Amino acid sequence: MLLNRDTAEGIANGDITIVLRRWDAPRVKAGGTQRTPAGTIRIDDVTEYPGSYRVTAAQARAAGYPDAKTAQADLNRRPARHTYVITVSYVGPDERPVLAADDRLSDADVEAITARLTRWDAATSPWTREYLEMIGDNEAVRAPDLAFRVGLDVPRFKRRVRQLKGLGLTISLDVGYRLSPRGRAYLQRATSAE
Repeated sequence: MLLNRDTAEGIANGDITIVLRRWDAPRVKAGGTQRTPAGTIRIDDVTEYPGSYRVTAAQARAAGYPDAKTAQADLNRRPARHTYVITVSYVGPDERPVLAADDRLSDADVEAITARLTRWDAATSPWTREYLEMIGDNEAVRAPDLAFRVGLDVPRFKRRVRQLKGLGLTISLDVGYRLSPRGRAYLQRATSAE
C-alpha cells in the first residue's frame, strides 16, 4: 500500500487513523506493518466493502479528508470490486537509517546477515553478493541502468534492493543507491572470510 508523505506524517502524528483504498483484492492484512516516509505503521484492521460503498463523514475525517464528498471523489478515481477501510497506527521511526549506519558488526551479526542472504539466493538464483558489489562499485547510478546490467525489469530489481535495504546494507539516494556503512563492513567481512 503506497502512502504519500502527508498521509504517513498524519498517521505518525495521530491525525490520520484510517486509510481508504479501492482494490479488486486485499493488499494488506491486519497485524502487518509497513515502512513509510514517516516511519513504520501497523495495519490494525482491514474491513472490506463492495466497490460501491460510500464512505461516511467520520471515516473521511479519520482518513485526513475534509469531508466525505472529497474522500469519495478520490476513491472514485480508481474503480475496483472492493472498497477497503484500513485502520492504522504509528509504530515508530524507521529503524533502517540507524541500522545502516552501524558498521560495528559482531560475528553473530555477520552470521545472521549471511543466513538471510543465503535464503534469498536459494529461493531464486544467487544475486545478493552481485547486487552488493555492483551497488558498491556504482554509487548513484540510476536503477534502470543497474537493472539492465543484471537482466531484470526495474520493479523486480528495486524489490530486491529494498530487501537489502531492510537489512541495513544499502541506502537509497535521490538517484540510485550506495552501500551503507553496515553494507561496506559486511562485504569486507564476507570477502575476507572466503
